Amino acid sequence: MTVSEVLQSEMTAIAITEPGGPDVLQPQTMALPEPAAGEVLIKVAAAGVNRPDVIQRMGFYPVPPGASPLPGLEVSGTVVALGQGVEPEWMGRKVCALTNGGGYAEFCVAPATQCLSVPDSLTMAEAAALPETIFTVWGNLFNRGFAREDETVLVHGGTSGIGTMAIMLGKLVGLNVIVTCGSDQKCTAAKTIGADHAINYKTQDFVEEIKKITGGQGVEIILDMVAGDYVQRNLDCLKEDGRHVTIAVQGGLKAEINMAQVMMKRLTLTGTTLRPQSAERKALLCDEIYRYVWPDVEAGRLKPVMDESFPLADAAKAHAHMESGDHIGKIILTVDS
Repeated sequence: MTVSEVLQSEMTAIAITEPGGPDVLQPQTMALPEPAAGEVLIKVAAAGVNRPDVIQRMGFYPVPPGASPLPGLEVSGTVVALGQGVEPEWMGRKVCALTNGGGYAEFCVAPATQCLSVPDSLTMAEAAALPETIFTVWGNLFNRGFAREDETVLVHGGTSGIGTMAIMLGKLVGLNVIVTCGSDQKCTAAKTIGADHAINYKTQDFVEEIKKITGGQGVEIILDMVAGDYVQRNLDCLKEDGRHVTIAVQGGLKAEINMAQVMMKRLTLTGTTLRPQSAERKALLCDEIYRYVWPDVEAGRLKPVMDESFPLADAAKAHAHMESGDHIGKIILTVDS
């Protein structure tokens, strides 16, 4: 089936009318996207709201060449049309997908190699909350951080979508998980989700707390979305041969660090951003997730922590909610079409 055979030719999508605050997100009517070779067209049921969407809306996250200018990096829904070369078995399948943009819409295209079938253990809203977080956590904590059973990881932003997934996925593979959060309420929530320890960074010095928790040894891995002046403090928390993985720079683009400490402790500093990575790299990640993570999803052992759902037309309210910092887990847009 092609787009011309889909019952409707137009859709509602949320466009970024200009860089700015949440109110620049506006519903617009536009043509359905056409799936290219290797892509599927998804009738969207729900879309995840992520920090990169906010940064893109503000004008600080350029869209990669060839990607949709619409926000939305993960969706769930039903496959309704196939691009050239896609196996016919995909037609009608309920999937969740890591998109290359365009998720804030009634219809969205995604490479078939970035799609995962939605099991009965998940609602469509829960399924939409998974791809961006699982791809990010798996790719950084395990592929770049080389996390191994019984190691200890420090995760900043412990009640964010990424943080909650890092807790749950870390515990499934036998990691000791320490998180930082911005309130006692969030610390309690993080421990309820499964964190072994939660540090209120507003009232406690997380460097000193890490020393207490680990008996002065430090942690093997840090998953950091803050950067800036956190980096040197993070290095103080790492034990010898520790790995520091940066996934966002909410605290600033630049850091001043003690390179002698890096050498003496044999530290590794690395990081990634997900969206600009090649289709081949994302396909490999998807395959690893299908083999090593999806069995836990199918069995109901791994589900996203859900915060609040908003109708697609209220995308601006969803962004304002994310920027308030009050959420615990994933914020979702639901689509009625």
